[in-house]
Amino acid sequence: MPVWAYDLAESLLSTDLPRRWTHSKGVADRARTLAGILGPDAELLESAAVLHDVGYSPRIVHTGFHPLDGARFLRSENVDERVVRLVAHHSCALLEAEERGLRHELEAEFPLEEPHLVDALIYCDMTTTPDGTLTTTPDRIAEIVGRYGPDSIVGRFIRRAEPEINAAARRVEVRLLKSNPDS
Repeated sequence: MPVWAYDLAESLLSTDLPRRWTHSKGVADRARTLAGILGPDAELLESAAVLHDVGYSPRIVHTGFHPLDGARFLRSENVDERVVRLVAHHSCALLEAEERGLRHELEAEFPLEEPHLVDALIYCDMTTTPDGTLTTTPDRIAEIVGRYGPDSIVGRFIRRAEPEINAAARRVEVRLLKSNPDS
């Protein structure tokens, strides 16, 4: 368990945004279930999972776009660049960045991480509710649209991202099935 990542996320989220902290812990719990298909990248993914939403912390908000703000903060803290890139691009962030006029900044500053890890973080985030419990990607997307509204930036982006979110979840589920054919 990457204790440093939990400590950092907790310091930024637990007091100001306790529900976001609960979600982040749930996403990290989900990440641990993928260790068997991730091998040496398992701890990397768990670190990114628990840190993925630190950009919401009022203490580090700069642009108001949490993947970019979180990644910039983590980079300034000398966090492993692969973790930083996963946080920057979690859950189809490029599409939301486009809605916000920040796509060029995100792409220029943070290259994409390996596709299997991007898929894994999408899967973990988009199958975990705000309260840290398990859900399906369709239910998670519906919850996000319901929370933000269909005409909001987030509502528009998540609907555009829905096909890729579902595809990423399917790719991870296939890898899990192949790794444990008896289940």
